[in-house]
This record gives sequence, structure tokens and C-alpha cells, in this order.
Amino acid sequence: MSITPERKLELIKEFATVPNDTGSPEVQIAVLTERIRNLTDHMSGHKKDFHSRRGLLTLVNNRRKLLDYVKGKSQERYETIIGRLGIRR
Repeated sequence: MSITPERKLELIKEFATVPNDTGSPEVQIAVLTERIRNLTDHMSGHKKDFHSRRGLLTLVNNRRKLLDYVKGKSQERYETIIGRLGIRR
């Protein structure tokens, strides 16, 4: 259900804007998206797990806020990150 450290490092390397970049919105959005996908898979098999559902909604809300921030800064960065992650908006 959680993201493995190896997968997290792969995402950081893939979406980093500069070397050793772990705090840029792109990296944070990518990590949140991976966690959301894992929780979505979990929820498909555990329909009544309301605690995990609440956590999933919190993650989606955090990602939405970060995406709004990026969109406000640069429309091009926003469209790039959406396209690379396959998020529909």
C-alpha cells in the first residue's frame, strides 16, 4: 500500500528539476500520485476501509493544491506534469 524507498528514488530522479531536488512541486506531485494509485488499488479490494479512504481523499486534496500552485506559476509546467503523470483534469 505504501511506496517503496526504491520507487520513491526513481520518481525523484525522473521528476527532479535540478540534482538532489526533493522539494519541487513536480517531485511532490509525482510521489503523491504514486501513493494515490497504490491506495486506489487497495480500495478496489477493500470497499469498507473508511480510514484508508479518508487518507486517500487527503492525498488527492494535497495534490490538487500543489497542481493549482504550479498552474498559477506556469501553465506550461502544469501541462507538462499532467501529461507525464497521466492525470486527467
